[in-house]
Amino acid sequence: MNYRSSFVGGIPPVVKNLLIINVLVFFASVVMQSSLGIDLNGLAGMHFFLSKAFNPVQLVTYMFLHANLSHIFFNMFAVFMFGRVLEQVWGGKRFLIYYMVTGIGAGVMQQIVQYVELKPFLDAVDFYMQNPSHEDLVVLLKDYLHPASREMLHNMQAFTKTYDQVAASDPQQALQMSLDFVSRFKIDYLNAFVTIGASGAVFGILLAFGMLFPNTVLMLLFPPIPIKAKYFVMIYGVMELFYGVGNFKADNVAHWAHLGGMLFGFFMIRYWQKKGIY
Repeated sequence: MNYRSSFVGGIPPVVKNLLIINVLVFFASVVMQSSLGIDLNGLAGMHFFLSKAFNPVQLVTYMFLHANLSHIFFNMFAVFMFGRVLEQVWGGKRFLIYYMVTGIGAGVMQQIVQYVELKPFLDAVDFYMQNPSHEDLVVLLKDYLHPASREMLHNMQAFTKTYDQVAASDPQQALQMSLDFVSRFKIDYLNAFVTIGASGAVFGILLAFGMLFPNTVLMLLFPPIPIKAKYFVMIYGVMELFYGVGNFKADNVAHWAHLGGMLFGFFMIRYWQKKGIY
């Protein structure tokens, strides 16, 4: 027997194709970046919906992109381990619908949370654009304009130096310069928020596994202890909520997207149960 062909053949079709597509897209993104200088993650990753770089299609494409090998490995490992069980129980069509809905739902949740977090910045910028003054510019630069990259920081430093020089001789021209700068800063800042990865759909899969097989014992890797699936899912959910609410500066993980995947998955399963198609 050819063990390799038997192993691959044992993976249900939807899970198998999801694994293949994600791996192919990952290596395509690496090749395009290194050989052609094309940032596929930046083009097809999910941008904030008020960004000029946003496209509704990104709510789908973002979940097939990954930042690095560890990112794609752990996501696809979870799809392989838990997704194939769900597909065997639900069938390919229902599993694919669930996967896509939880992935898109995760993206929607991420957009909502980003809007809430960015609203003070948006309001401050809009207010300044309508009521520019030297005093308000100082407040804006100090409290609201936080560069998202070295290039943005360099541009801000260059602007403040030029602004101070011009303001001394022509305050009105300096204010017009500030309006142009703030407008560009807003565009660059909103474009900087990009979400990628299948993690939202993966967390939806974990939630579904925990609901379908709550008492199944899983063996954790770190630490190596057994735990029932329902407790595993609960602990993960609480951790994601903690990190999401905490909003730690050094943390760039989309925790709210993970929770969104679980939330949409929960309501979808409940809907199926009520309809008797579970």
